[in-house]
This record gives sequence, C-alpha cells and structure tokens, in this order.
Amino acid sequence: MSALARYFRLHGAEVHGYDRTETDLTRALVSEGMQVHYDDDVKQIPDGVDLVVWTPAVPKDHAEINWFIERNYPLKKRAEVLGIISRAKKCVAIAGTHGKTTTSTMTAHLLRASGVDATAFVGGISGNLGSNFVEGKSDWVVVEADEYDRSFLHLSPDVAVLNSIDADHLDIYGTPEAVVESYKQFARQIKPGGKLIYKHGLPLEDVAAELLASGRFVFTFGIEEGYYEAYNVHVVDGQTAFGLKSTIFDWSDLRLNYPGNHNVLNATAAIAATLAAGGFSTELRAALADFKGVKRRFETIIKTAETVYVDDYAHHPVELEAAIQAARSLYPGKRLTGIFQPHLFTRTRDFADAFATALDKLDECILLPIYPARELPIPGVSSEMLLDKMTLNNKQLVQKNELIHALKNRRPEVLLTMGAGDIDTIVEPMRCWRPPTTKPHPPHQRNHFITPSLHHS
Repeated sequence: MSALARYFRLHGAEVHGYDRTETDLTRALVSEGMQVHYDDDVKQIPDGVDLVVWTPAVPKDHAEINWFIERNYPLKKRAEVLGIISRAKKCVAIAGTHGKTTTSTMTAHLLRASGVDATAFVGGISGNLGSNFVEGKSDWVVVEADEYDRSFLHLSPDVAVLNSIDADHLDIYGTPEAVVESYKQFARQIKPGGKLIYKHGLPLEDVAAELLASGRFVFTFGIEEGYYEAYNVHVVDGQTAFGLKSTIFDWSDLRLNYPGNHNVLNATAAIAATLAAGGFSTELRAALADFKGVKRRFETIIKTAETVYVDDYAHHPVELEAAIQAARSLYPGKRLTGIFQPHLFTRTRDFADAFATALDKLDECILLPIYPARELPIPGVSSEMLLDKMTLNNKQLVQKNELIHALKNRRPEVLLTMGAGDIDTIVEPMRCWRPPTTKPHPPHQRNHFITPSLHHS
C-alpha cells in the first residue's frame, strides 16, 4: 500500500490514508508529504477524494471503507491498481507463499545494476533502493504478486517467478488444493511469448506443459536441481557462497550477505528473472554481493561480541524453520533464543502443530499473544495453545509491553524476533537494550509459565 502511495504522490496526487498503527514507515510517508491517521473515524476523510485504494487486510466492519461504499466512491483493491499500472509496462511478477519480498527486491536491484532501469513495487524496504518503490526509465516493472485474496490474478506478467506453493490463507482458499489451482491460474496469465520460472519440484507440470505448447517458455531452479542449479552452498567469512549453472553458463563462488538455503533459492530465482528481462550477466556477480537486503528479512539489529539480535518477518511455519536454519548456519554452536508473535487466529489454528514443531527447534522460545489483524478471536485458539503443543522446556509467554523486562536478566547469544504483526515496533526499543554483563543462572531448571490475564489478549 505504501509503495502505491509513493507512486501516486510522485505523480502529483494528494494522498491521505489510514493505518491501524503508527510505524517508521507511516512516519516516513508523512515526511514525504502524505497525511496518515490511525483512528477509524469518517471525520478524518478529506474532501474531494477521486479514488480509494484498499487492501483486504482491512476488516469488513471498518467504518471508513463502509462510508465510501455507501456513497458509491470509486474503490479499487491494491492489487487491481497495481495491475493497471503494470499493464502499461513489461512486468516481472514474483509470487509464492514465501520469499516474494526478498526475491522481488533482489530482482529489482539486479536489474537496475545490470543495465535495466526498472520500476519496482515491492513489499519491504530495500536496503539498496532505500524504499519499497522506485520509478525507473525503462519499460520494465518488478512487482510483488500477493496470493492473499487471489490478488495476483489481477496481473498478466511477461516473466513470472514462483518460489513456493505451501498452503496458507486457508480462510480464503478453503483447501491446499485450491491454493495450488490459484497459482496455476496465475501462471496461465503469463503473456504470449512470456516466461515462467519456478522452483523445481512444485506441482506445476501440467500448467508448464500448457505454457510450452502455447509458445511460452518454462525454466526451473533449485539447489542441486533444476535448469538454473545452485550448488556447493557453504558459509565463508559470514557470507553465503555458492555456484550457479545452467546449460549456457557455470559461475562459481557467487557471494551473498544473507544466510540460509532459502536465500540461495531467492537469489537463484532473482538471477533467472533478471536474465529473462535482459539484464547483463557480466554485472550480476558484483550486484549480488552488493545486495543489502530488505528491512525485517533476517535484518541484523545488534551485533556485538556477546550478543547478536536479528529481526525477521517470518510468520508461517516454513518461514520460521528457514529463519531458524539461517541463524544456525551463520552462528553454529550459539544458543538461539526466539521471540515469536503469531499472526492471525486462523493461521495459528490451521498450522498449530507445524508452528510448535518449528519453534521446538529453538533453544529457548518467548511467545507473544496472537496479533489479530483483521480477525476476531476464535475460541480455543491462542498462544497458550501453541505453548502447550511445544515440547521445548525453555518456553514462556509474555505480553509485548513486558518483553524488555522479561529479557532484562537474560543473556541470549543469538536473539531472533519473528512475526508479521506489530512485533516490529519493539525493534527500536531493542536497539537500546543490552544483555547483562554477567551471566544469569542457567534457565534449564525452569519450565514454562504463563503471564496472568493473557488468555483474552
């Protein structure tokens, strides 16, 4: 939403908007000349509105949205507007349950560094671009294609990337099979002569055959498999090193400043998309090494000799496992403490066992209450439920506003915060936090405890 706001502001529009919580991003929008308010209050709506752009993350009982609907204002979903804007350009669309933001941001960076001055609408703040939106002078645009509410079906890309098709948003899709079918429909919307790039092993053989039969192109990617094949993945001096080969090249010792096999896959997909859109291959090695990441995607906040603190957007069990694996690979042998804020009652309900399994891979876990976003509570679905399913001994549930106090006497070696709700609001306070200089008593004798009055939080 903020990327679209920046687009319209750049093109001379007066932009007003609502968000649930004030954040660094909303403050940045205000500093750029936009008006943002945080109370659902129709009195805050300005006169002379020409277009209302909304996201399905806004609940259906939102007073301002209903005010616009009742008065027949022109309303368009975020994805619909993005589709309209991208239709006038050649489009690279990055989709998948996981990895969209990193891959789309990396693709935009690689394209711009390799001779294609692309416009980009991405889902996070790029360290290289300094924003989630940048306008280029070429006829290419990179967009993050969101599967929520089937939003990506508003796009008809020239190049489409599919990173993963894990079940998610079952409150919308109903079944995992419906999720897969929606991704297949997205792939079918690739323009004539366009290209599909997908992770080797995804259940897309039938739609791939359809595309090939209609004159479109299909490429796979993976680690030790696929047309674009990453190989020899290892860590060197805090960097991820790997090779990449296809039928026409073999590049050894590529370097990436972000850990984990999932980031190798993201990089492989981004390189493939860049080549598909005409980027110069000679520039890719240096550009990849210069990739500065995305805010809240394995973002290192504190790094001292005693403690490392990393913040990550992970909010699906597969993403939690990837973040934890990345931390383990980068800091082997270090004690790993994770803080997780579950996002949505439905997602917590649908993947409770998988969440518990992922969190059990930590050495110590602190759970926060569920962030509801657009949802009302579901009886029996809570962070306490996850805590009870976990087998990890060192686990605890605290309220978010008590988190700094809960960490006061701890000395974690590697601390990892994870979640897609408002857990990001603790990042700045945590910058000022430092662990005690003396080690506390080891916590292994403690079992979990539940802070009073959290059940209805």
